[in-house]
Amino acid sequence: MTLEQLDNIIKNSKNILLVSHINPDGDTLGSVCGMYSLIKNNYKKKSDMVIVSKLPSTYEFLPDISKAKQIEQMDLSREYDLVINLDVASIDRCSDAKILFDKAKSTINIDHHETNNNYADINIVEPEASATGEVLYNIAAQLNWKISKDCATNLYTAILTDTGGFKFSNTTQTTMEIAGKLLSFGANGNEIYQKCYESYSKNMVLFQCYCVGKAEFLNDDKIAYTVVYKKDLERFNNNGEDFTDGLTEKLRAINTTEIAFVIKELSPSVSKVSMRSKQKDISKVCSAFGGGGHKLAAGAVIKDNVKNSVKLILEELRKQNLC
Repeated sequence: MTLEQLDNIIKNSKNILLVSHINPDGDTLGSVCGMYSLIKNNYKKKSDMVIVSKLPSTYEFLPDISKAKQIEQMDLSREYDLVINLDVASIDRCSDAKILFDKAKSTINIDHHETNNNYADINIVEPEASATGEVLYNIAAQLNWKISKDCATNLYTAILTDTGGFKFSNTTQTTMEIAGKLLSFGANGNEIYQKCYESYSKNMVLFQCYCVGKAEFLNDDKIAYTVVYKKDLERFNNNGEDFTDGLTEKLRAINTTEIAFVIKELSPSVSKVSMRSKQKDISKVCSAFGGGGHKLAAGAVIKDNVKNSVKLILEELRKQNLC
């Protein structure tokens, strides 16, 4: 696939849909809004944007995010000329939007997860990139696309959040150079950081303190995990917000922790695991349950209750000699 092909397919598409992954984070949302801006400014076309599951209030500041629709608002019988998935590591990660993806005349998959299996017609997957926002910047630079202040804000947010504020090991010299370029295009780094990391609600902070307080530690405190029940979220008046965002990182930050994970109850028979590691490759652990991600940050959905899911994760860690 050449970028010339990407250019041509966007030029020849009359209606375009941009898709986030389920439980959206800053990278997928920043990339969706960034792509919206790039297409609008460089092709004079408007795109539709769909956010799969609720928009976290943290990212309501993103330019053009108000134009995005929830999946429930979409006409699933519609056939788009082009559907572009952004930061969607596997096709099931776009949930019900897969219906629109499958109906599309052409599909593009732009991502940075090494577990991505190139499921679209056109695949631009760069595992060495820190974020999908970085991949998108590279595309824009190579095609000489104009990057507006709004686009720069979106892409900077994508990169900032997927590098944990430029703290994670995926932060490279290239990452910092691109971030600098985005600042030169008008992104306000200090303001974006405050929006993403210093604007938590009181209930979210109290909820995370509660979850950390009931964490379990194994293997001389090298393994740390906590379980989040629906009733926990309800207790702190969670209105559909993902209060677990960043919780796994807090457990990993403990000096003795090598591997941390959070098990979240989605239903009595379905659980979501989010894993983080300081050095050990935990992507294969999540892959064993149909998930994936990166070496030091991965996740999966397990079709079992939370108690059994904890057992399954610990068994898999032992099987792979990680604990």
